[in-house]
Amino acid sequence: MKQHNYFIYIVTNPAQTLFYTGVTNNLESRLYEHYLNRGNEKSFAGKYHCYNLLHFEHFQYIQHAIAREKEIKGWNREKKIVLIKTENPEMKFLNETVCEKWPPPDGIEIRHRYQ
Repeated sequence: MKQHNYFIYIVTNPAQTLFYTGVTNNLESRLYEHYLNRGNEKSFAGKYHCYNLLHFEHFQYIQHAIAREKEIKGWNREKKIVLIKTENPEMKFLNETVCEKWPPPDGIEIRHRYQ
């Protein structure tokens, strides 16, 4: 039986003033997308430069990942900080632990996150 990998994640801007919560099946590619999309006024994460990973969770089933994403999106900032600090007490950016290269190299080709 094929193992499925889905992730919920929380990213923030460099000043850690905003949080963005999302779901993906390819965390590395999604972080690259957020980084390359920075400054794009048409998306929240892009507009506010949210590409620094603070927290992620792994799920086998997409339904569980989506339910968790919705749960976290309903939380206030303080509750999200408590969650982040359970695994990342110093709220360090985790991009380098998840991505092969950070920041993404110029000309990188991003695979679509829902393959």
